[in-house]
Amino acid sequence: MKQILLVFLGGGLGSVLRYIISKPLNFYFTNFYLGTFIVNILGCLLIGLILGLSLKNNYFSENQILLLATGFCGGFTTFSTFALENNSLLKNGDLLAFALYTTLSITVGIIAVSLGIWLTKLN
Repeated sequence: MKQILLVFLGGGLGSVLRYIISKPLNFYFTNFYLGTFIVNILGCLLIGLILGLSLKNNYFSENQILLLATGFCGGFTTFSTFALENNSLLKNGDLLAFALYTTLSITVGIIAVSLGIWLTKLN
């Protein structure tokens, strides 16, 4: 139960910070989602730093990783997790899985958004 609460707390904080950063930037830069882009890249950098420090010298406990990487970065941006997973596939040399996962995630994600929007217009 403690682990779920840590993810919940981190996710909530990450989501609020994402909103605070991306909302004003996306408002001023309407042709490019600069706020979202910055948040996604910062999230990737942050999750890399957290996991890198943890792997290098056990800097973070399992609970701290849940709070910061899974919770905060997951709430701040799911793109960080996506990038981390792709990095893992590349490190393992699984180029086919990397190509499929990346291509399908982006393509199917965009299709799913379009489908959701279309479904809301049915009624």
